[in-house]
Amino acid sequence: MLHINDLTFRIEGRTLIDGATIAVPSKGATGFVGRNGSGKTSLFRIILGEWQAESGTISLPKRAKIGAVAQEAPASETSLLDVVLEADLERTALFKEADTATDPHRIAEIHLRLADIDAYSAEGRASSILTGLGFDFETQKGPCSALSGGWRMRVALAATLFSAPDLLLLDEPTNYLDLEGTMWLENYLARYPYAALVISHDRELLNRSVQNIMHLEGGKLTLYAGGYDRFERQRSEQQALQLKLKKKQDHARRHMEEFVARFRAQANKARQAQSRLKALEKMQPIASIVEERTIPIELPSPEKILAPPLINLENVDVGYNGVPVLRNLTLQIGVDDRIALLGQNGNGKSTLAKLLSGRLDAMAGRSKRHRKMTIAYFAQHQLDELNPEETAKEHVRVLMENATEAQVRARTARIGLGADKMDTKVGDLSGGEKARLLLALATFNGPDLLILDEPTNHLDVDARQALVQAMLEYQGAVVLISHDQHFVETCADRLWLVADGGIVPFDGDMQEYRRFVLDKTGRKKKSKTGNAPTNGAQGKDKVAERRHGALGREKLAPLRKDVRNIELQVSKLEKDLEKIDAALANPKLYEKDPVALIDLGKKRSDNQKSTKELLEKWLTLSAELEEAAAPKG
Repeated sequence: MLHINDLTFRIEGRTLIDGATIAVPSKGATGFVGRNGSGKTSLFRIILGEWQAESGTISLPKRAKIGAVAQEAPASETSLLDVVLEADLERTALFKEADTATDPHRIAEIHLRLADIDAYSAEGRASSILTGLGFDFETQKGPCSALSGGWRMRVALAATLFSAPDLLLLDEPTNYLDLEGTMWLENYLARYPYAALVISHDRELLNRSVQNIMHLEGGKLTLYAGGYDRFERQRSEQQALQLKLKKKQDHARRHMEEFVARFRAQANKARQAQSRLKALEKMQPIASIVEERTIPIELPSPEKILAPPLINLENVDVGYNGVPVLRNLTLQIGVDDRIALLGQNGNGKSTLAKLLSGRLDAMAGRSKRHRKMTIAYFAQHQLDELNPEETAKEHVRVLMENATEAQVRARTARIGLGADKMDTKVGDLSGGEKARLLLALATFNGPDLLILDEPTNHLDVDARQALVQAMLEYQGAVVLISHDQHFVETCADRLWLVADGGIVPFDGDMQEYRRFVLDKTGRKKKSKTGNAPTNGAQGKDKVAERRHGALGREKLAPLRKDVRNIELQVSKLEKDLEKIDAALANPKLYEKDPVALIDLGKKRSDNQKSTKELLEKWLTLSAELEEAAAPKG
């Protein structure tokens, strides 16, 4: 379908694409991955003809239609359904011509063509796409002007999908979708009949929806078969093999160079030396592996664990301008809870986050908070609250008034903004760099409760994994909202479903929630609930049903917590072992301090024994967790 031939592209003196050649399959979705700033979006713009490459060509079949979500749908009075239908330009033109045509033969041709392109079922297909992206039937009939910018982006995405282009280009499509919309899009892309190229850092989407992965690194494009996990394994194996071959080649090169230097002047060895010299000249060097290091993300833990609960709500209503969005909430948040909020955008997830963070007051009911509790709140819209004219270092200095310049710079560097970035104005930083800065500022003093609203937007796969690791090491309570299923599954112990003006625990894991979302009949079913939170005054039978349903989640939460704690202990032991081995590698130790040598040897033995015991315990608990999380029946 898409052929890229010896393509080179530079911008501001930096080479993003360097002699890249690749062929994108003509059917199925291909994930397009690479570090932020590597040139993925630039390649999309070249394919669309918006930018010109320095050299090389891009070729597509004649009359191939390319579709991309360029901008949000206009804020017009046109209904959502009509905006999507109008994306099929041929259908729109044929219907318009049919209203004015008078030639019977032409009229027959028009209606025959309309039948060929399945134009008469188009409204149903368009409505189905809009429904999958979160629009109910009444909203679909309403005007686009009634929607916010984020929702109009969904309409634009729906229009692009409906047009069914021969080559579909999607650049981070999940950034303006909720978890439910993301799950629907995964399912849609997995069945897309034409070619699709999808830039994404969402691991689950790349595992479930694509047949291939196209990787951009060092200006080169490489195609791998399978999803993201398989790509990671293949790439690791190739790197290991390349490293092994390079070591072997370097050894052979040194051996030949030594022979040439030693025998070049000797008459009886000159011919052999000359032969090896020619071999050296022809030897193609194997490139060293230059792995870009991902700087860790730090989430400081609270200095002291408070007495539970952190927050207790009883029969609370919360909303805006006197109109409640969530009603009769009764819930508690403990000192080490890990809670993910599920539910479509607009159901009240962010409203609950604002209530818990203190940014919204309860309209009714009783709200009690621990008087010593500190809260860190992170939301994407807060990126706009950073001062674009100030540097990252200046933002950090506000929180370190009495610190030296060196201390401020060191703390800024730990955020992931090194010497080349800390003095850059925030307005010139990338989205990922701004997200790192905002997260670091919000959690600067070790909060007791961390509330995260879509924290993975703008982060690439490696940065998301760094955030996962930071979350696992963080010792406080967490409430998170995210469309990234891998992030939710890894970091959350409890799932709360926000729907119909209330909150109920979801009994099951993310796999079950995916089935719940995609199954139309499942959408109509009530979620099983537990002891807390509850949603309003309901019948005793319903309460009993919810309590029974929550048992599975109650069993999973402590198991996941134990598994996470063991992983943290093993990680610490591994770091300690590295220090011990580094000390044992010092030859002076063997000569000058035999007592310390014996002590280090004992510590190493104890370390390995403890690690082995923890790993055995981890395997047992992991098996129990897997069994407890497995679908019953």
